[in-house]
Amino acid sequence: MRMKQTILATGLRFPEGPVFAADGSILLVEIERGTITRVARSGEVGVLHTLGGGPNGLAFGPDGALYVANNGGFLFRETEGLNRTRPGTPEGYAGGWIERLDLETGERRRLYTQCGGHGLVGPNDLAFDGQGGFYFTDYGKTYPRHRPHGGLYYARADGSFIAEVAFPMVTPNGVGVSPDGRTVYVAETETARLWAFDLEGPGVASGARRTPHAPHLGRLVVGLPGYQRFDSLHVDRAGNIWVATMVTGCITVVSPEGAVLRTIPTGDPITTNVTLSPSEREAIVTLSGTGRLLLLEW
Repeated sequence: MRMKQTILATGLRFPEGPVFAADGSILLVEIERGTITRVARSGEVGVLHTLGGGPNGLAFGPDGALYVANNGGFLFRETEGLNRTRPGTPEGYAGGWIERLDLETGERRRLYTQCGGHGLVGPNDLAFDGQGGFYFTDYGKTYPRHRPHGGLYYARADGSFIAEVAFPMVTPNGVGVSPDGRTVYVAETETARLWAFDLEGPGVASGARRTPHAPHLGRLVVGLPGYQRFDSLHVDRAGNIWVATMVTGCITVVSPEGAVLRTIPTGDPITTNVTLSPSEREAIVTLSGTGRLLLLEW
């Protein structure tokens, strides 16, 4: 596959969560700025909304609204010419949340701040299923001397229901649903493991333990060798999982059976998100370390 790479935008402050808008532009979050930002195909950049906290993941819901996973805020530092997160939380941090944003009216509604009496720590990414609900990951938080656990959750878009699907997980990050809706995939950052949760119904993982001794009901799809880290992911129509891979700075394309089909270098060791267009002839990649937005075309 011949591929063209074009930088669409620069100067972004830790961009993540890109989605394609109906007009062809790209919406994304800038976590450090606390904004939802629009990038036109011409490269023009403009802030649409300032949300505060740490908006981390975006998804369009079936109602046309934008749903946001907000991690509550990160701390940042510049090292070796790259913008990176660092341990700790900003002043005023009180947990994370899931919210709904109406792009036409600007109305915001905070849907979830806790599950089962436990506060959300750092919601990271979210993906809708065909039933009108969505899965989301809570990454947890990194502190200088400890780290709260993360998990996988399922919720309804109207704010009426939330359930824990898997807990604990080690820094769960990207999440996506298979084309047939029977499997949800989760990428763990620090382990570079991709997990699959086979579903008995919306938000209900199969009761059979697929990977012996795993702390949850997930099925291990693949774990990368050496020191690599996973971030967000996208599942294409063929069921392959495109995972943004940090340290090595690439997109790792994995089959549902766990075979690594290809790697696509990006030039940024903090490559955090990838999403494919509806035609699947192009992809948008966030290069968070250098604050750039990359367009892939084939």
